[in-house]
Amino acid sequence: MISEISIVFPAYNEEGNVDEAARRAVAAAESAGIDDYEVIFVDDGSSDSTAEKVEALHGKNEKIRLIRHDGNKGYAMALKTGFTSATKKYIFYSDADNQFDLGELKNFLPAIEDYDMVCGFRIYRFDPFSRLVLSWAYNLLARIIFRIRVRDIDCAFKLFRREVFDRIDIESKKFFVDTEILAKGKKYGMTMTEIGVRHYPRTEGSSTVRPSHVISTIAELVEMWFRIYVHSDRGK
Repeated sequence: MISEISIVFPAYNEEGNVDEAARRAVAAAESAGIDDYEVIFVDDGSSDSTAEKVEALHGKNEKIRLIRHDGNKGYAMALKTGFTSATKKYIFYSDADNQFDLGELKNFLPAIEDYDMVCGFRIYRFDPFSRLVLSWAYNLLARIIFRIRVRDIDCAFKLFRREVFDRIDIESKKFFVDTEILAKGKKYGMTMTEIGVRHYPRTEGSSTVRPSHVISTIAELVEMWFRIYVHSDRGK
């Protein structure tokens, strides 16, 4: 069983969620018998009191850390900052909106001893119908293009060996980041598996994902395919 972990939360205007997210993260680590842990909140230029609340949490528990972006740099950059700042051998990430039961992290720990990445898939999603349809279509397209055998690519419940990010440099700016990590992992011969997790409705704050992001994400998909399979091969 693993003995150390970094838990990363990208957060943008999540003042109503960070207290509970931190509580769940600490409980998940400690209930799994992991004493050497850190909980990293990357505040991506929030306009509310997200950062101040995390600082207050740090005052009570030094294992809770705040990293603050000077302005909103986007979801992918928040994750990149969290991953590159993590100090532990294993890195887990989820969103700070409390739509997952972090207690299910314990189910991922045995698998990470055999794989480079353990990816969650939502058994049932509490999202608007339009978002479910768009997500289904996008996942199908990404699986075909990048030959990724993961059914829920953008599920925000993943556990990695830190060596993954010694090799993978995140270049995405927004919501393509999960696909980029898995596509590059596939290209580099990294191993991955998936485990089902429960998904719950958001009770505080609002999602930053909009239908307008679909076009820009698909554009990133095409651009990343060229970077991974054309430009990188030319450099050999």
